[in-house]
Amino acid sequence: MFQLLRGFTLPAAACDGSRDGDSRYANLFRKLDLNDDGRVDIAELQTGLRAMGIPLGKEAEEKIFKAGDTNQDGQLDFEEFMQYLKDHEKKMKLAFKSLDKNNDGKIEASEVVQSLKILGISISEKQAEKILQSIDADGTMTVDWNEWRDHFMFNPATDIEEIIRYWKHSTVLDIGDSLTVPDEFTEEEKKTGQWWKQLLAGGVAGAVSRTGTAPLDRLKVMMQVHGSKSNKMNIASGFKQMLKEGGVRSLWRGNGVNVVKIAPETAIKFWAYEQYKKILTKDDGKLGTVERFVSGSLAGATAQTSIYPMEVLKTRLAVGKTGQYSGMFDCAKKILKREGVKAFYKGYIPNILGIIPYAGIDLAVYELLKSTWLEHYASSSANPGVFVLLGCGTVSSTCGQLASYPLALIRTRMQAQASVEGAPQLNMVGLFQRIIANEGIRGLYRGIAPNFMKVLPAVSISYVVYEKMKQNLGIA
Repeated sequence: MFQLLRGFTLPAAACDGSRDGDSRYANLFRKLDLNDDGRVDIAELQTGLRAMGIPLGKEAEEKIFKAGDTNQDGQLDFEEFMQYLKDHEKKMKLAFKSLDKNNDGKIEASEVVQSLKILGISISEKQAEKILQSIDADGTMTVDWNEWRDHFMFNPATDIEEIIRYWKHSTVLDIGDSLTVPDEFTEEEKKTGQWWKQLLAGGVAGAVSRTGTAPLDRLKVMMQVHGSKSNKMNIASGFKQMLKEGGVRSLWRGNGVNVVKIAPETAIKFWAYEQYKKILTKDDGKLGTVERFVSGSLAGATAQTSIYPMEVLKTRLAVGKTGQYSGMFDCAKKILKREGVKAFYKGYIPNILGIIPYAGIDLAVYELLKSTWLEHYASSSANPGVFVLLGCGTVSSTCGQLASYPLALIRTRMQAQASVEGAPQLNMVGLFQRIIANEGIRGLYRGIAPNFMKVLPAVSISYVVYEKMKQNLGIA
């Protein structure tokens, strides 16, 4: 949540001259007015900020320019530039005062911890010191108004909550199991439509990622359903069996449904998360960590309930034989005719039960790993960097899967058992007992090897596509 703080630091060179009034703004304006014509266009703003060591990114730079260009002539004159900075300073002053709890004109580590806790973010005092260190210009380990103002002068955030949200948006990881707590968006992101661009970028990244790792995903399902003590299906024999039965094309069987369900699941999860947050918000208007987690878990459960029939279709298609179904709709029609509506919710209970350990462990491990890095490996910055965050996300997702995998296996077997000849129609408890009796604890983890094998390529593909989509949608 802290990765963008450092990127907004204003160099000392940009703050020379008087700190009073117009002279400070004039010094900055001269540094941006590269052709000395008394006006700054968007290209000069971007080039000038980069020259001063403040590369904000296209979106933030355009937001600043749009806010300052009051007459909309495509250029900023000195009056417009000065007015923008004055207005922005007022907002940053309010943010500073909201952190300065004892009103002594300085922000201390304990005040950062207290303020973030109110906003539902728990950090240690040592982590708070890292944040202060990235803003502190005189080495006092406290931040006064001048240091705060200079640090956030070109940050387009308008209040402390938006500044904190900047730390949150980091990466999108899609490993084919959408059980994590939904992302959050600021009011500004909702108003400008940036939220749907973020969701669209994540959706496309997930679709490409899932398609790229679909053969491993189908192999996992086949091993979950058909693997046993007598049928020792491994990765090599599983692939060989699938290729022999249906050719190369069969490796992607069931992937269409897996991709199609991304859009409705994401949309429902986002909508439900917002509704649950409103219900659980405290009287003071704040949402704590527990409320945030409960909202996210309930939103995940709501989304899973809504799209669960598609989960059943994906499994049936994945374990189906060549020619058994002509497609998703044919599969749905045959299930409805032979087994009734109830069949579309087989395995629903273990699926819902799996959300809590998955999401809880995923979030806990992610925060623990990130906190450990900040405390032991961060030097002068509170910025973990994208690759540290990707690493934390990959490990936390893997741990979440490890904890919830037995429930995922039971779910898949319940979804598929009607299509497996001679298989008894057991409930969740009956399946657990049967697997433990026949195969031991190890039987609850059949198929986990290809599941782990797909994590790294899935994360890599998802991240690359997400970044490209953000660039194309103008939110990089």
